[in-house]
Amino acid sequence: MSAIEVFLDETPGETRAVIARDGRWDRILIERDDDRPEHRLGARLVGRVADLVPGAGGAFVDLGAGEPFGFLAVGKAAVLAQGQAVEVEVTAEPRGDKGPTLRRLGPAEGDPRILVPGPSIADRLAVLAPDVPPVTGAEAIRAVWEAEEEALAAAQAFPEQGLDLSVERTRALIAVDIDHTAAPGRDARRARREANRHGLDQGARLIRLKAWGGLLAIDLIGVGHDGEEIGRWARAAFDGPGVAFGPVNRFGVLQLSLPWGSRPIEERLLGADGRRPLTTRAIDLTRRLRHALLTDTASPRLQARCAPEEAEAAAPLVARLGPRAAVTADPTVRPGKAVVEAPR
Repeated sequence: MSAIEVFLDETPGETRAVIARDGRWDRILIERDDDRPEHRLGARLVGRVADLVPGAGGAFVDLGAGEPFGFLAVGKAAVLAQGQAVEVEVTAEPRGDKGPTLRRLGPAEGDPRILVPGPSIADRLAVLAPDVPPVTGAEAIRAVWEAEEEALAAAQAFPEQGLDLSVERTRALIAVDIDHTAAPGRDARRARREANRHGLDQGARLIRLKAWGGLLAIDLIGVGHDGEEIGRWARAAFDGPGVAFGPVNRFGVLQLSLPWGSRPIEERLLGADGRRPLTTRAIDLTRRLRHALLTDTASPRLQARCAPEEAEAAAPLVARLGPRAAVTADPTVRPGKAVVEAPR
């Protein structure tokens, strides 16, 4: 059984948990104060059919949270009418310009509303890491920083295994490129085989960390693989409900499909332009200030000097840190470059 560690950081504005398995980051769970509860994975709701989309085989459903509406796939035998109330469950959170994906549970009555909230971070940790007490405080903050850095990176190197791994998401699919550096004196064929096995394990871990789903194409090292062996490794690495596996083709590419679930981490933290939006920057500096308060207990007061728009956004969050914390607007500080210090 793998060794599991859990780190939990409750910074004002955002709660974040990180799960590590065998010393490597495996999942990041994020909840923000401004999240729409109607869009949370696992929420059960009454929705109202807003529009039928026969060409897409489904309907858009108003969940009472405004647009984007949820999308409900409808089988050929199902009959829905515009304005009809239905009970649904969120099976995938919003991503890109798409609203949440829904599963129909049955008929309903009344206005759109939440019947059962989606599981909280505490609920999810109870399933993913049962009976593992979370580490909190400054150590947890450092953990969420490290996990975030790895989750947002496109390429990873694992020198101990001679493995070089690239994991990238496009509009169409997730591309995983497994490569390795041959070590002098080692059997090259065996080294490629081990690199493919480790590459599948690490690729699956990074995709879980990034909270990605969809069509996945894995470019293995070499060609002429033992398809049954690769299949066993892939099933062990991508263990979970709803995963569909394809064969290894003659070009050495394995394809599979992963169900979507949580919103992708980069969409949680970054804007469409790839930069950190104001809300994220305000939480970032609040977390940095909280870390400073936990590690510097001698200073009577600590402040974050930041760009004026960040100071305005962060002020109500910083106020929740207590009387030792302050935020100061400084137009000479560039956005995203807040300075945490003891005021003179």
